[in-house]
Amino acid sequence: MPTELDPVDVVTIGVGWTAGIIAAELTKAGYTVKGLERGQEKTLADYQHQKDELRYALRYEMMQDLSKETITFRNDDSMTALPMRRHGSFLLGTDLGGSGVHWNGQTYRFLPYDFEIYSQTVERYGEDKIPDYMTLQDWGISYEEMEPYFDQFEKTCGIAGEEDPMGGFRSDSYPLEPMVETKMIRMFKDASRELGYNPIQMPSANLTSAYENPDGQQMNECQYCAFCERFGCDYGAKADPIMTVIPTAKDTGNFEIRQHSNVTRIIEEDGEATGVIFVDTQTGEEFFQPASVVAVTSYVLNNVRLLLTSEIGTPYDPETGEGVIGKNYCYQVMGSATGFFEEEKFNTFMGAGALGAAFNDFNGDNFDHSELDFLHGGEIAITQTGRRPINNNPVPDGTPAWGQEFKEQSLRYFNRSLNLRLQGSSLPSQNNYLDLDPTYTDQYGDPLLRMTYNFTEQDRNMAEYCGAVLRDVLEEMGADQVEVDNEIGDYDIVPYQTTHNTGGVIMGDDPDTSAVNNYNQMWDYDNIFVTGASAFAHNSGFNPTGTVGALAYRCAEGIQQFLDNGSGQLVEAKKRTKA
Repeated sequence: MPTELDPVDVVTIGVGWTAGIIAAELTKAGYTVKGLERGQEKTLADYQHQKDELRYALRYEMMQDLSKETITFRNDDSMTALPMRRHGSFLLGTDLGGSGVHWNGQTYRFLPYDFEIYSQTVERYGEDKIPDYMTLQDWGISYEEMEPYFDQFEKTCGIAGEEDPMGGFRSDSYPLEPMVETKMIRMFKDASRELGYNPIQMPSANLTSAYENPDGQQMNECQYCAFCERFGCDYGAKADPIMTVIPTAKDTGNFEIRQHSNVTRIIEEDGEATGVIFVDTQTGEEFFQPASVVAVTSYVLNNVRLLLTSEIGTPYDPETGEGVIGKNYCYQVMGSATGFFEEEKFNTFMGAGALGAAFNDFNGDNFDHSELDFLHGGEIAITQTGRRPINNNPVPDGTPAWGQEFKEQSLRYFNRSLNLRLQGSSLPSQNNYLDLDPTYTDQYGDPLLRMTYNFTEQDRNMAEYCGAVLRDVLEEMGADQVEVDNEIGDYDIVPYQTTHNTGGVIMGDDPDTSAVNNYNQMWDYDNIFVTGASAFAHNSGFNPTGTVGALAYRCAEGIQQFLDNGSGQLVEAKKRTKA
């Protein structure tokens, strides 16, 4: 029998951005919160003097141990899913702060179109514009309702940026001025404007000056060292959970973090969660943590898997389209172009995770899709994240992959080439989903999560159309040779593409088609809240963390209302439910 612990008001499963925000807000209100973190507790001191590309960028020091827990993957139902045995397409973080510690810091707001994508698409183009296989739906909330939470997250992080004329309205400016405009960024902006587009400096959680956030947490100025993605920031200059919300929660005295604690089950009785079972990963001992509210705040894939193994909610059935847990798994569609310059040189070895510029004229519904064979679009951007020497060898097509010529071309073009990207949306398909694998299990004997996913005709058409813009911009920038990669085949679990997995526990205003309401409260279990990118009904052409943070603040508000008022569905969410 598991050892039963003293009850708390809220237990969080994982302690990253979402759990940190929930803990900070609820502990400030006087509630007790316990965070169960299966990794180790880390602080800023753990990341100092560790700019080791081999250890962190290539050997994945900060990532999940795939020998103990992984997923299985297939493109469609006719295939047998096999375990992912090495990190590739996306990187699953571990330890305190999770993926929020090793992120780049690019912090966008989703567009107004994203939150009401079905309604706005039908209103402008008609229902026939949506393919039969596409399970497109609104989120049950509007951008106008989300805006205050975006603002709150940006002020917690000290986001540096400038207003985007192609984005939603802002009630306030960014807390900090944009990052520096380097030579390559200035060239990109000039070329984009010449072509009629609206470039902006990328919104950044790499701070441009020392900053104290509204909770009193102090952060430092970015040094442009180029060690952001896959690394913790040893300067304390990248907003992450261990620099912001986690210290705020701990300062109240109402937050306890229990490390090395892997949650294996949510326990429910009569339609209500009573707590969670977790395993101490060092001793193997099981514990039961009672709680008034269970907040499922792990990474997307782990949120879905835990609900399925706990038999919480109805699993999604791709044959009938019924069920909600595992539904609308989405990823992101990428395109790129490389421009090679014979005379121009750039300091590509310098940079920061969110140093860059972008335009969103081809994102969302910012352009007319009437005659196009796809919906949505993506962000066109240049980033100067810093080319580290081991993993960057840009050479023109036709160059041998090894030998003297490869070495010469690598050295020549290391600082004479620039890369532009398309970061495209991912719209849901009835055939892309998450469920439990019938064959493979983890170290505890529980089924692995199975991912069934492939790019769709929509994805390929969008990537080809929007990705063609990359060539125009690079040529306008003066590149002597441009190579474009905007044709996509079948999705593969390698190589790395983006860690922007979304969906599986999606939000909406109808319990038949969504798992959680607009407070991320489960329709079927009033005291279970599931937040994070798993709540996204589709994926936009932006990095997701800004929207994840905003949803977490709204979720925290909902949990507090629930605890203050007793039980039941939250009033505002209930009003939005279809009759």
